[in-house]
Amino acid sequence: MSPDPVTDDTPAAATPDEQTRHRWEAVLTDLEAATVADAPATWAAPTDLGPVPRDLVGRASRLLAAQRDRIAAVDGARRSALEHLGALRAVDATRAPAPSVYLDASA
Repeated sequence: MSPDPVTDDTPAAATPDEQTRHRWEAVLTDLEAATVADAPATWAAPTDLGPVPRDLVGRASRLLAAQRDRIAAVDGARRSALEHLGALRAVDATRAPAPSVYLDASA
């Protein structure tokens, strides 16, 4: 994902409001793709977009909800992995150390 979300399909003669809308659409599309991707994506927030156009607020809100759901799922998986790791460490801690199997006869 690019830090500058201006797309090639943005009309050159578009008004500033239309250009802002096109840029916001590109940003939202990139974020939606990253939300469902299995691989992490590098993304830098654009600093010059301005406010979200009114007609895109619903889409942005749904995206935010989807990202929060994804964060909760990842956090749940992380907690589960930590619990499993803790159980494995607890089992290891109950094992008696094994005696040495080699004897240094040269000493």
